[in-house]
Amino acid sequence: MRILLLTHAFNSLTQRLGAELQVRGHSVSIEFDIADSVAEEAVALFRPDLIVAPYLRRAIPQSIWSRHVCLVVHPGIVGDRGPSALDWALQNGDAEWGVTVLQAEAEMDAGPIWATTSFPLRSAKKSSIYRNEVTQAAVTAVLTAVERYAAGEQPTPLAAWPQARGELQPLMKQAQRAIDWGQDDTATVLRKINAADGFPGVADELFGLPCHIFDAWPDASLAQEPDLTAGAVIGRRETALLRRTRDGAVWIGHAKREGGFKLPATLAFAAEAAELPELPLAGWWRVDHATWQDIAWEETDGVGFLHFEFYNGAMSTLQCRRLREALAWAKTRPVKAIVLAGGADFWSNGIHLNVIEQAESPADESWENINAMDDLALELITTDRQLTIAALAGNAGAGGCFLARAADLVWVREGAMLNPHYKNMGNLYGSEYWTYLLPPRVGEEGARAIMKNRQPLTARGAVDIGFADACLAADAAAFRIDVARRALELAQADGFAAGLVAKRERRARDEAAKPLAAYRAEELAQMRRNFYGFDPSYHVARHHFVRKSLASWTPRHLARHRDLGWSVPE
Repeated sequence: MRILLLTHAFNSLTQRLGAELQVRGHSVSIEFDIADSVAEEAVALFRPDLIVAPYLRRAIPQSIWSRHVCLVVHPGIVGDRGPSALDWALQNGDAEWGVTVLQAEAEMDAGPIWATTSFPLRSAKKSSIYRNEVTQAAVTAVLTAVERYAAGEQPTPLAAWPQARGELQPLMKQAQRAIDWGQDDTATVLRKINAADGFPGVADELFGLPCHIFDAWPDASLAQEPDLTAGAVIGRRETALLRRTRDGAVWIGHAKREGGFKLPATLAFAAEAAELPELPLAGWWRVDHATWQDIAWEETDGVGFLHFEFYNGAMSTLQCRRLREALAWAKTRPVKAIVLAGGADFWSNGIHLNVIEQAESPADESWENINAMDDLALELITTDRQLTIAALAGNAGAGGCFLARAADLVWVREGAMLNPHYKNMGNLYGSEYWTYLLPPRVGEEGARAIMKNRQPLTARGAVDIGFADACLAADAAAFRIDVARRALELAQADGFAAGLVAKRERRARDEAAKPLAAYRAEELAQMRRNFYGFDPSYHVARHHFVRKSLASWTPRHLARHRDLGWSVPE
């Protein structure tokens, strides 16, 4: 079928659905929901058999849903209605939640049901639940609904659905999200911030200044110190601020000041944070579940695991340098294999555009950041005493994809999405030694196609084209177990030593043919034009990305129906 995805943005759910539908033979095109007239034009051009709306912030116009079957993906259980479905479920501490695919009608979220899927609701950030459980449930439900529609079945009216327990709920406002630092315990504070994570954040104050706060992590170390004032900001660690609660403390990782954009908390309040005591971990390499840490190391049976939990996968200059130092230290450990485990939701998305945007000279900070990424990639490429494995439990994009490819092996969790290209950010050329790393994996033509087409890859798709080496279990816990088992097997294999010798010999041959420094110099010459040249495309694109500007058109590589040569197949 021809399926039009009508969406507010090309987010991870839209990417995954588009890819899964195409794998099943459907012709998919995408239109951003900018205005009624734009959506109507897209429908007229594409003439879809079915319209799927994975992510909308307003109702589909009657001119469309009255003439076409439109499947709306609602992140709630059957009967749940309203724009804050997941927010309420998380803040209320619901144990189970779900996704419902319903048909668009006049009343929002009240149309007949095509499919629904439920899942246990973790105590976690809303953004994490959305990227994982909601996305997987949505894929399952949408594929079921599409199959039912193709088979000529009819949806079930909401009133006839057995045991529908959802209800109409209003937009959650800041009054319902507000934290009472003197009364709310740590668990309540975490639920409130988690339910607002990603967007819109919790309206609050830091250092007496209004802001929105995001990215909270518990800290159990202060539970026995009742003399501290609840709500007081009492310390800092790397990018986060430690704030006292009634019965403990939480780390606030990110904040957005009035009129600004989201930044690491210690950068959003740089002057104030500088006056606070630094609270370093006793040993950064030890995983400590009682507090917050963004880089950690653990090792067992000759395999080391380097974890780096960077918010939204963005890696600032300082974070890249710290991670490179951690990797260099890890290479001195008595391990045969190093697994770069990344974070739970993201492995890496490359340079930190928000930190760059706030810099006095964004061009200079871009240059520093990309060089720090290159230094990190170089540290990984030149690891010659261990096998290196990039284990992508979460999504990766742009330079993060090629940082992963700098490892000997890339293993991706089924369900993770990869965007191994740069051009969407103002026609960036890209670095991280991609011109050295990519062609041997996918061929010269394949590399050009990846960079030109700018399409996301599923884990299986990445393996199929040669970008990744394995697609492993979709369940996060099963993925971790699978990675550890496979890494141990490789480290203990009879041919391990010979494999390292062959690896060093390949690297020596490659270096003799063309030094890594030459690849880097060529890439950075292009990047310098992006950062300092007369074309401001990168700076404009970054500005709009950071400030979440509304899209004014759908990129042509997504809207196939707007290609000049497009014609509806007979």
